[in-house]
Amino acid sequence: MRTGSRFTPDFIAAPIIAVLLIASSAAAQSPLTPHQPTRICECGAHPPGPPRDREVTPYAGEPEDLRPYQKFAAPYDTNYTRPNIYMGAARDIPTPTDLTEVRIGFFGPIEHNSESVLGLRMLHGAQLAVEEANAAGGYGNIPFKLMLHNDYNNWQANGVYGDVRPTESAIWGSASDEAVKMAYDEQVWAIFGSISSESTHIALRVALRAELPVVSSANTDPTVPETTIPWYFGTMQDDREQYLTLARRIYTELGLKRVAVLRASSRYGRFGLPKFLDASRRLGHPVVIEQIFQPGDTDFSKQLKVIRSSRPDAVFLIGDELEAAAFLRQMRAAGMKQRVFGAFRTLGDTLLKEAGDAAEGFEAVYPYDPNRADPRWLDFNRRFEARFHEKPEQFASMAFDTMNMLLDSICKAGLNRARIHDALANIEQYDGVTGHMIFDPNLKNTAPLYLGTVHNGAITYRIARMDKASAVAPIAETVPGGRPSTVPGEQPGTVQTAAPLPATPDTSSKTLAPSGLQPSGLATPYAHVGEDGVVFDGPHRTPAQLAEFTSPIRIVLFGPDADAVAESLRPNLHANSSSPSWQLLAVSSNQSWGAASTALVHALVDQHALAILALDRPSAHLAEQLALKAFVPVLALADDRSLTSNNVPWIFRLPAATTPAAGLDLLISAERRSGADPENLRDLLASGSNLSGVSFLSTGEPRTK
Repeated sequence: MRTGSRFTPDFIAAPIIAVLLIASSAAAQSPLTPHQPTRICECGAHPPGPPRDREVTPYAGEPEDLRPYQKFAAPYDTNYTRPNIYMGAARDIPTPTDLTEVRIGFFGPIEHNSESVLGLRMLHGAQLAVEEANAAGGYGNIPFKLMLHNDYNNWQANGVYGDVRPTESAIWGSASDEAVKMAYDEQVWAIFGSISSESTHIALRVALRAELPVVSSANTDPTVPETTIPWYFGTMQDDREQYLTLARRIYTELGLKRVAVLRASSRYGRFGLPKFLDASRRLGHPVVIEQIFQPGDTDFSKQLKVIRSSRPDAVFLIGDELEAAAFLRQMRAAGMKQRVFGAFRTLGDTLLKEAGDAAEGFEAVYPYDPNRADPRWLDFNRRFEARFHEKPEQFASMAFDTMNMLLDSICKAGLNRARIHDALANIEQYDGVTGHMIFDPNLKNTAPLYLGTVHNGAITYRIARMDKASAVAPIAETVPGGRPSTVPGEQPGTVQTAAPLPATPDTSSKTLAPSGLQPSGLATPYAHVGEDGVVFDGPHRTPAQLAEFTSPIRIVLFGPDADAVAESLRPNLHANSSSPSWQLLAVSSNQSWGAASTALVHALVDQHALAILALDRPSAHLAEQLALKAFVPVLALADDRSLTSNNVPWIFRLPAATTPAAGLDLLISAERRSGADPENLRDLLASGSNLSGVSFLSTGEPRTK
């Protein structure tokens, strides 16, 4: 089907035509409801000027511990913290005087698209806003009119419709074709849409040339506003904010460590994901596995098999409600009990209906709280259900608020595209039916998100923030009907508190079961990695076991020609150590790795060496693996930073240019303060203390001045 201003799919043609005919008639104006604000269109009587030059830092509200390179260096400049103010001449274009309708281009997936259900909901929200504006008088008694254009979304259609999809040449480049038609043929005053970030990117390039506002209520691609094209205005919190908020919830609030990702094979599933991957790494927990599926898939058995094998604590799901429901059913049927988290498109009534009990405990971010009892919100729900016979979800509700912001801006600015842009750019805060919005200089909404949790067949909501301080602050949840949620043992309306990070176990009392270093049923994990680096949690040695590391104190020297290096160091050993009972155990890496491994095991297990001094990169990697089992520190003389990137608490690295004598002196200096205890020695090295002029980060990397 060819799209354009005459595009009216059979299943919506009659309602759209009827609405536009009714709205254009003054006699058909409907009265405003009590909670519906009175709209007075100024028709550009007092147009706003350009937005003020302001700076908002940090960009997108990123917490300090989630910003790029924050632990290493401060940037000399930052992008996106100040407005990109339009300075062209379009404000001087005269206002037309012969219009019979004020056109707004609607660009969204209405048919032949895997997202058409979402597109129609977005259309309904925008449509209701236009109908109500026209009922209140439109633009000086001139009706607003939506010019419908289908976003075919060429990139996804083959995956959904296969070879039976429409193949006429017009679909290729359809986003640019439709944007050009709206901008030049139909002379719309703004483009509303789309959901697809690919199409929004293309429309925005046309808008740059045509000097035309593009307003979106559904796009979450963070790269769209980062084009620095001043004509974009977005109200849906983007993937950066969504995924950083989820990372804070998963890692800081809940203390989970191993997360698997399952995402749709689409730009929506792909483009925001790096924000979550980066946040996971910065919080010390790289994602363990990433699996993909095609939009519309219903069988997740292959992905579940791979995810199960990665032994995750949780799964992060990026997709839509039907896909999330199918995955949850199959995951629970397979006996997997891990927690599951989702992006904003995974949560809603469809999920509850299709997943049933399998959705219990599922959590996802959401742009607002649909359970609140605000009169404006409840009245909007009533009007929407009366008009479209379904509840408004996130796409419909955000479209309603966003279209109202656009209509208000047209009324304030008058019929001038640049001044309409000015009116939008001057919106720094907005209170709509969905709640309070906050806009940064990039003209995107950065209001805090909500976290929705499925419990007993319903969804409760609470504020969820990105910053670390608020992750353990008191929180209040609401259930359908706007009532505070309750938990067992609490009175209705009480405040629930998020679970704090597990405290680091007390190591003051180091006791072990008689069976040795690895008792069965160990209560605490071997180690944990958090925002402050890797930490060893035990098991701890008994006093009798620690006595085996003295008389003499042994250091393994492992690397090429270790015997010759050890011989050259022995005079230094007795000169610098406080006790004559020190020994160097030389293990050469010139021999086969099997023989070298056997010699290392003998030195660590039978001779109870206190530490290993690895002389080069290959030796350091093998020593690291054995020390991980023997619980002794390794000092590696190598430039390979991957040695300290594996979250092993026993490895410490110095540059390859460091001499073996300097490395040995550092270990001797450290032992004087820690005693002949491998764990105390490790803790001292990781503490950042100055040892022979050297100190380490908790990750094992040398601290740079």
